[in-house]
Amino acid sequence: MRADPEHVAVLVRGAQRGDSMAMQELLDLLAPYVGRLCGPIALEDGPDAAQETLIAVFRGISRLREPAALFGWVRAIAIREAVRTARRSAAPAEPLDLDTVPRTDDPQLAADIDDLLDRLSPEHRAVLVLRDVEGLDERTVSEMLHVSAGTVKSRLHRARKSFRKAWQG
Repeated sequence: MRADPEHVAVLVRGAQRGDSMAMQELLDLLAPYVGRLCGPIALEDGPDAAQETLIAVFRGISRLREPAALFGWVRAIAIREAVRTARRSAAPAEPLDLDTVPRTDDPQLAADIDDLLDRLSPEHRAVLVLRDVEGLDERTVSEMLHVSAGTVKSRLHRARKSFRKAWQG
C-alpha cells in the first residue's frame, strides 16, 4: 500500500506549502491505510473515525517535521480517533455467550467475527490491531495508547483469550 518514500516526501512538502493537489493525492494515498486501522477498532463507526483522522491529518500536516514519519504519525492519529469514536458510540456490550458462537466452518463466520470484535472494548480492539495487524512491539503500543507496557500485555492477553475462546466455540 505504501508509496515510494521519495514521492511521499514530495507530497508532504507540497501539502505543507498549501498545494491542494498534493494534499488530495496524499489523502487518497492514506485513506485505505486509515480505514484498515479504524475499522476493526471503531467497527460500524470506522468510516467516521477514518474521516476524523483524515481531517486531523489535513489540519495538522504543517506540524509534521519529517515526511518519513508520515505513516507513524497518521497511525497514532487513527488509533486515537478510532478509540475515541468507539467509546463515544459504545453501548454496554453483552457478555460473550460462547454457546452462540458459530463453528469455524460456519459460512456466517465473517459477520460473526465482527460481532466478536464488537464485544471487546475499544481499548482491547486497539491493542489487537496495533500488535497483531500492525506488528508493533509492546513498548510502541504503550506509548501510542498512553498506558504502561504491562497494561498492553494484559489487554492483549484478555483480548486474544476472549477471541480465541469464541473462535473455537
